[in-house]
Amino acid sequence: MRKVLFSTILSLTAIAMPALKADDRPHKYYDRDAKDYHQWNGDEDRTWRQYQEEQHRQYRDFSRSKRQQQQEYWRWRHQHEQHEQHEEREHDRR
Repeated sequence: MRKVLFSTILSLTAIAMPALKADDRPHKYYDRDAKDYHQWNGDEDRTWRQYQEEQHRQYRDFSRSKRQQQQEYWRWRHQHEQHEQHEEREHDRR
């Protein structure tokens, strides 16, 4: 009985480890409109959550969202970046 239990635990650990390691790797997403790549990290995830909140949408993981919604997010993201850069330039002029 112990051998079966030990073998099962060992097998599950062997299966789970690569899956955990895969999540550690940074994810990159391609933005077709801007023709650039975005690396998904904690900052991007926070911005994604902010976007969904502003759009009055329930949270859904970016990777599970439809392609159209992802593209809408990238458009919003680029506009948001431009707005932030403009505010920074205005602030620097003062």
